Amino acid sequence: MQENEKYEKRDDLFSKVVRAGKRTYFFDVKATRTNQQYLTITESKRRFNEEQGKFFYEKHKVFLYGEDFDKFKEGLNDAISFIETGEEKIEEIEEIMEPKSEISSTVDVSFEDLGEDVIS
Repeated sequence: MQENEKYEKRDDLFSKVVRAGKRTYFFDVKATRTNQQYLTITESKRRFNEEQGKFFYEKHKVFLYGEDFDKFKEGLNDAISFIETGEEKIEEIEEIMEPKSEISSTVDVSFEDLGEDVIS
């Protein structure tokens, strides 16, 4: 019985259903055993299996943890903004394209001495 009680405590803390055309989205806030909250986003689509002659639901889930919320929101907002305006944020593209100084340094390596100790 104690195991069942543990699972009952980890039920959804919050749930929101969004119906959008042929798809339904579920936004569920849950908690880990250590009480760290996370978000699951589930996309559900109704499909028809011709072989069995029955409908079924195809589901896809994304698990999003607290440490990723800010970056996820920023990426989602940027994508939505691009769809609405057709314009990308130039400063972010330039930042990604610029090589980091420690990455751009070069090292002079000679491979001529490799393997000499192994042969002798």
